[in-house]
Formats: sequence, C-alpha cells, structure tokens
Amino acid sequence: MSRNGTLLLTGGSGMVGRNILEHPRAADWDILAPSSSELDLTDARTTEAYLARTKPDIVVHSAGQVGGIQANMANPVAFLDRNTAMGRNIIMAAHGAGVRRFLNLASTCMYPRAAPNPLREDMILTGELEPTNEGYALAKIMATRLCQYIRREDAGAHYKTLIPCNLFGRHDKFDPKHSHLLPAIIHKVHDAREQGTGEVEIWGDGTARREFMYAGDLADAVLRAAAEIETIPELMNIGLGHDHAINDYYHTVAEVIGWQGRFTHDLSRPVGMKQKLCDTTRQSDWGWSAPTSLTDAIARTYDFYLTEATT
Repeated sequence: MSRNGTLLLTGGSGMVGRNILEHPRAADWDILAPSSSELDLTDARTTEAYLARTKPDIVVHSAGQVGGIQANMANPVAFLDRNTAMGRNIIMAAHGAGVRRFLNLASTCMYPRAAPNPLREDMILTGELEPTNEGYALAKIMATRLCQYIRREDAGAHYKTLIPCNLFGRHDKFDPKHSHLLPAIIHKVHDAREQGTGEVEIWGDGTARREFMYAGDLADAVLRAAAEIETIPELMNIGLGHDHAINDYYHTVAEVIGWQGRFTHDLSRPVGMKQKLCDTTRQSDWGWSAPTSLTDAIARTYDFYLTEATT
C-alpha cells in the first residue's frame, strides 16, 4: 500500500501520462492507468461502472485527443466531441462515485486569442478563442467549468484544474501530421541532416512566440499537486513564465542535432496566435518552477526520438 493511496490516471499511454508513470514521485501512489481498450472514456456507463468499482482516492485526468494545428484544423468535430465526452464522463463518474479529489489537466488554448500576455487564469472566457484549435479549447473549458461548478455546490470536493503551457518531451508524437511544434521541428531537422538537405522550411515568419515546457517537468508538478490538492488554487497555470520565438526553437534544435543548413519561411502558412505566454504568479506562490533547461529538454527528447520513436 502506497503512502498516498490509489490514483486513477487517465491517458496513461499518452505523452503526459507516460511521463507521470515514469516519474520518481509515482512510487508514492498505487496507480491505476487503464488503456482506452480497458476503459473507454467516451462511454458514460462504462466509465461510471469503472469508478464505482475501483473507488480511487484521486483522479488525474490527462486523457484526450491531441494534435497540432494541422490535426485540429482537419478534425474539428472529433476534437470537440471526443474531448468533451471524455471530460464530462470521467468528472461526473468520479463525483458520482464519491471521489473527493480530482485533478483536471487543461490547456492554454482555453485563453482568448486576443488576451494580453502573460495569460492570467481569470482571463478564461473573456474573449474569442483561436480558430485553429477552437474545438479542443471548448472541450477543455467545459471540463474546467464542470470542476468549478462541482466545487461551488460541494466545497469539500477538491476538483482542481492545472493549465499547462505547450509541452514536448519523451513519448511525444513526431509525425508532422499529428505532432505539435517542437517534435515536428525535431523530425524535420533530423530528416534534413540524414538526407543531406540544406534547407528546412518554417511556417510563417518565425517570430510568433511560444512557451514550451518539458513533459517530465509537468509530471513533477502534477504529482506534487496531487499530493497537495487541498491547498492548491482552483485554477493554476503550469509553465515557464518565459517564451521563445519559433525561429529560436528551430535554431536550438539544429544545434542539438548538429544540422548546419539554413531556414526558409513560408508566409502563406497558418501560425496561430502570435504569443501565448502563461502568467506563473500562482505557480510561483505555490513554490514550484520547471527544473529542465530548453537545451537539455530538447536533447533528452531527441535521444528518445533516436532510440524509440524511429525504431
């Protein structure tokens, strides 16, 4: 029996879930991490039955259909429908089973596209969303609000939400059709080096700024928050508090990989929001910061890409 009890982790086979499972703090819990074939979160009755049977001490909800700009634009119905169903079903099943602690993982895509940076937690639902990932954002807003409504009706139910910034790391998806920015950059630059290509194309002018955190660092924050859920804020950004231009990410990846070609820009391509930087005041007050540097995080991710993603 672990000292913290039983933790039900959804999305255990995804990037965030796998980083949570391999983190040293995971040993403090008895973790249930059913696969989607073992627990279909889009099926409300199945989810209710699973929670009623297992009765975990806490649920960490990291499951979802995820992807970059291309995937979101190509499949808006699935990103809205499936993510809404999963969020609603796991939250209500946990509440119905009497689970008193629930840690919901949301996304900074919930913030309005025109919100001033850095993005504060009180800015959610104050403006229009970014169209390129609106469906996913709406699903995450629904789950976040549902947790807040449960707390409004039952103050003893600690249903809290962490809002991570953009993530990358071990167990990421590297296929450009499904990947987020940084793993796509790693894949593109690696291919350029292997094929002897002298140019790599960047979408847009590369000046848009993004905050990317190593997924292993998010796992550290999630497991600490799970152990301290009674004392963390109802909503809290988890991020770096600083960002980089997309051009900078390309150049850093090139340095790590050892590719010495040149970059070109396709100004006709969509780039999303010009900046998306978290306000980390609440996180800082909590006493946590991400420990891994950008260069080290890219190097660890590239090592995973070489040893596992390409085999």
